[in-house]
Amino acid sequence: MQKLIFIYNADSGLRNLIIDGAHKILSPSTYECKLCEITYGAFTENNVWKKFRTESDLQMEFLHKDEFKKQYASKFGHKFTFPIVLAEAENGLEVLINTVEMNQLRDAERLIDLIISRI
Repeated sequence: MQKLIFIYNADSGLRNLIIDGAHKILSPSTYECKLCEITYGAFTENNVWKKFRTESDLQMEFLHKDEFKKQYASKFGHKFTFPIVLAEAENGLEVLINTVEMNQLRDAERLIDLIISRI
């Protein structure tokens, strides 16, 4: 495994950042990106997650879904749902944590445990 690729179920850009932050505060139960909810609060990174991310030896890349689709576009067309965690290996992209699993997680600790158990 060369690196982990975390893809948020949100688009990039300042406008989307503001809308997503407000959505998390005003209607958290309808927010559609569990990865974002777990790793970030309304506007700042979760401390548990940040500690793991900065102290880990894992190579990690974080992308919004529009960035992923642009950066990893191929003639085969990736058919992923988001949020998702992919592992980039020599043979291509493999799902490490799928959308259903991600949406069942409740906090950064459980996300970290799941990552560690699968690498």
